[in-house]
Amino acid sequence: MPVPVLFVVSGLTQYLGAAIAVGLFAVAGAIEVGWLRIAASAVLLLAWRRPWRRPWRRRWTRRELVGVAVFGVALAAMNLAFYVAIDHLPLGTAVAIEFLGPVAVAAVTGSGWRERGAIAVACAGVVLLAGVTIESDLPREDAVHGLAAITVAAACWAAYILLGRRVAVAGSGVTSLAVAMTVGALVFAPVLAPDALPVLGDWRHVAAVAGIALFSSVVPYALEQVVLRRVSAATFSVLLALLPASAAVVGAVVLRQVPTLPEVAGLLLVSGAIAMTAAPRDRRQGGAPPGDAPPDPPLP
Repeated sequence: MPVPVLFVVSGLTQYLGAAIAVGLFAVAGAIEVGWLRIAASAVLLLAWRRPWRRPWRRRWTRRELVGVAVFGVALAAMNLAFYVAIDHLPLGTAVAIEFLGPVAVAAVTGSGWRERGAIAVACAGVVLLAGVTIESDLPREDAVHGLAAITVAAACWAAYILLGRRVAVAGSGVTSLAVAMTVGALVFAPVLAPDALPVLGDWRHVAAVAGIALFSSVVPYALEQVVLRRVSAATFSVLLALLPASAAVVGAVVLRQVPTLPEVAGLLLVSGAIAMTAAPRDRRQGGAPPGDAPPDPPLP
């Protein structure tokens, strides 16, 4: 399946889960709902991949576990900051501004005039969206808190891309993702679990959390682990420009967050960067995966 199609599926499912999460913010705080998503995702991934049953020839090394653990903390921090941000900002705007993280990765690891031009276009869109947010009808405090949170999420997203590719090409793929998600949930549990767990007293909330975990974490992150093993970190970063458009569609349809014309312009600038790099790069590479990325070993 073409990489852009995988990203569309990933984006739509991921932000459908985020839209469901917004409905839970009235029951628990945004950051507590974010932790519930991480914990539930860890449970689902562990049940699926069962990393403790890894074949003996591929036992976990200390170095590999440390790398996966750091990846898991960055992943969890990214999700928590993002949930705080969408409690203050429209979904599409938050996702587009978060793209500053992938842009930074592309600027450092990329090469070629097309890629540099795409970075400039994406940056212009992000700056436009940030300016619209500050000048919008949102309360000033909400705008400041939302922009601060999404900046933290952007930094964590950059770390997620770089660390995630290392995890992916190591050959562990989704199995390592299950361990990483578990570590992320455990690290933040002492602070967030006491206020988050009471939400699970209602079966409807349990169903909502399970849906959030499935749509926002299990499906998109599993797809991204597949993609990360097929493309470079720079290409992955630019392809992520598809996500703001996906988030804007979900926000408009599910949350009634209809973007203004300046916001649409910003989203188009960010999403349009994909046309400047992905197709030419895919033609040069012939769509073949890199030779140093072994497949994820099947479960015994």
